[in-house]
Formats: sequence, C-alpha cells, structure tokens
Amino acid sequence: MNAQKTIADWIEAAAGRLQGAGLHFGHGTDNARDEAAWLVLDALGAPLDGRFEAWGQAVDERAAARIEALLQKRIESRKPLAYLTGSAWFAGLAFEVSEDVLVPRSPIAELIADGFRPWLDESRLRRVLDLCTGCGCIAVSIARRFPDAQVDASDISAEALEVAARNARRHGVEERLQLIRSDLFDALPARGYDLIVANPPYVPSTTLAQLPEEYRAEPSLGLVSGPDGLEATLRILVAAPSYLARDGLLVCEVGESEGRLAAALPGFQFLWLEFEHGGYGVFLLTAEQLEQAQANLQALIEERKHVT
Repeated sequence: MNAQKTIADWIEAAAGRLQGAGLHFGHGTDNARDEAAWLVLDALGAPLDGRFEAWGQAVDERAAARIEALLQKRIESRKPLAYLTGSAWFAGLAFEVSEDVLVPRSPIAELIADGFRPWLDESRLRRVLDLCTGCGCIAVSIARRFPDAQVDASDISAEALEVAARNARRHGVEERLQLIRSDLFDALPARGYDLIVANPPYVPSTTLAQLPEEYRAEPSLGLVSGPDGLEATLRILVAAPSYLARDGLLVCEVGESEGRLAAALPGFQFLWLEFEHGGYGVFLLTAEQLEQAQANLQALIEERKHVT
C-alpha cells in the first residue's frame, strides 16, 4: 500500500502525524507541513533548494521505509530535524550541523543577502568578525556574499569550530576564513573590523527548562547567558569598540531578550532592525555610538556585580 502513495501523499500524512505529536517547529520551519516536506524530500534524497516538482511521483517500499524511519525518529526523539538529517539551510546554502552546534535560524541571513544595506558600503568592507560562529553559517555566508572580505570566526567550543571548518571547506571559503577558539573577544587579535556580527547566547538560565524539547536538545553553551540572558551581550557591547574600525558596525542578535536589554539600558540608541521574512531582536550600533555609551555600560556592569 505504501508503494502506491505519492510524495505529496506522504507529505500530507507526515504533516498530520507531526502536528498530532505536539512537536515544536522552529529550527528551519515554522509549521508541520513545511517540516514534513523537508523530512520526506530528505529521506528520498531529493533536492531541498526549491527545484523539486515531482510531487505526484510514487514512492516505492524502500523509500517509504526510509520516510517512516525518519518520521518515527523525529516524533520519538523530539530533536530538531536538522540533527537527524545532519544538514540545515541558511542564506540559501546547505550546512552540516550536529548536536555540537545550534541549528541555523537567524534573521541575519536576510541582512547578508541584502549586503547589510543601507548601513554598510560593501566596497569598503575588508575585514569581518563573526562572534559565536557555531557551525559557521554566518561567517561562511558573509565570505560568499563579500568575496573581497577576510572573515574571522570565533567560538568557545572546539567541537563547533570543527563543524565550522568543514562548512568553510564545503563552500570553498577556507582560505579567507580564519577560525579562532575564543570566549567572545578574549583570545582575538587586535584588529579593526569593518563589521562585527554576533549571535551570542541570550536565553535566561531561569527559563531554559521551560523551552520545548527541541531547544533543550541544542548545546546549552550556545543558548544560555546568565539569569536574564544578557551577560554575553553586555560583554560584547563593552569590548566591541576596541575591535571595530573607526566607521565600523556591530550587528547583534538578542532574540527574546530584546525587551530586557532595552530596559537594562534606557536611553541607549539601539537601532532595532526589521525583517521582511520574519525575525526580531537584532540591533545595529556604530563604533561611535558604542564609544559614547561606554561609561553607562561600565556602570551597569558594576551594578550587576553587586546584585544577588
């Protein structure tokens, strides 16, 4: 009977089962049907770049067994599908992922595709830093989008950097992308970056246990940043001026911590970016704005040290 089902039939059936299992969708898709299409096409070895059109093709028994096995694994493990397939898409590129890295899903992909316009003159972009690079998706995508730029990518996790290195080779940018093991800026060379992009941990430790199981399957090192989710971001704001060129820009994602960060720094001139394709919690600051804010930032950090 399974052999008589078409690919479209399998997608509809899988979507119903995924929805009925109460899974969370937020690691590459945001609904059961899109996740089912990804799952079925991956199990069939079909392209995932939008070129596939043979939805009426019949699925033979061996292929049906692969679909069923992957579907069961997704439902029973409640892990992100990207971990089960070992691959995820970001900025139009396929990336290797493992449970050592977060699943790519940042709206920063849209900024890369747009060349960070209108804030950045790409003809003057020479050196970029990607903080908390994870699988390297942001760094690699920037290196592909800006072929004249040198990109440094750092992460505290040696395992994540191994994944990032493979992705750099996969996309042919390893000669222009330097991977550095560092806790934020701690081990980085003193360079004047034209652009620093950061996607640091920003989940409060107090809320981690409340997240869906799919998020808790990801490395907590890449998610959690202190009781209110702001520890890493504040460190970045303090240190960034020393690593930015005079006209440099900082682009940083803080996701759901946007409100907490704004409340912690009232009057701070964050430019919160809007996205055509969804996403929030990404701000942009110039080197000059960061320099002007240093006194307030240092005072806030000292105050936080004395709060129990």
